Amino acid sequence: MENNNYNPAIRVHSLTKSFGEQRVLDRIDLEVARGETLTVLGRSGTGKSVMLKLLIGLQKPDGGEIEIDGEEITAMHLDDLNRIRKRVGFLFQNAALYDSLTVTENVAFPLRRHTKMTDGERRDRVSELLSRVGMQEAGEKMPADLSGGMKKRVGLARALALDPEIMLLDEPTSGLDPITASEINELIRELQRERNISSIVVTHDMRSVETVADRVAMLNGGSILVEGTLESLKQSGDPLVKKFIQDCREVR
Repeated sequence: MENNNYNPAIRVHSLTKSFGEQRVLDRIDLEVARGETLTVLGRSGTGKSVMLKLLIGLQKPDGGEIEIDGEEITAMHLDDLNRIRKRVGFLFQNAALYDSLTVTENVAFPLRRHTKMTDGERRDRVSELLSRVGMQEAGEKMPADLSGGMKKRVGLARALALDPEIMLLDEPTSGLDPITASEINELIRELQRERNISSIVVTHDMRSVETVADRVAMLNGGSILVEGTLESLKQSGDPLVKKFIQDCREVR
């Protein structure tokens, strides 16, 4: 019997997106339960990052529905969409820090823009966030002075600034050395456990999947090839799934 009270954090139905003749997403169906971390795997160009941008309204789908916390967003007015965005933290693949702002100013940016905090309250919140991601000593540095791992940490702190219920993370460990990548993975998992955040993590890093995933979906050819636990993927007889997992492990 269907549970009419079930209300996932994210629900995607028949989501479609093309760029010219190339159909990147082809009628995708996906759900993320509250407090769940879903990792999305797939080779480059399979639409993983595009899907995240659709979920936050940075791009518009050609068809289908996107529900965030029960609200359909694809036709939302910008004011309503911004209200939803405040509940969603987004970590871009390259961290997307503002080059002209210090670390402190980058993390404070959403607080300055979307809250009525006093200067003191904002300073305390930024200090708390930077401490949480191990960057408390870097507040006055500029993004150009940071390593790739440090930028990811600052980007994560900024994504957490408004205490989001949902996190969307695009390749959070790409380009990082194994030790730094492991630290980022553990931090993501800790945040999920402590705050019960619902997350989608786009990655091709099997260490990330093994550390953070409650469930895994694999995109291929614009469609979800397989979805389930990591163990079910490992046991899949599909040759594409087996080759992808094997190739990811070889990269390690």
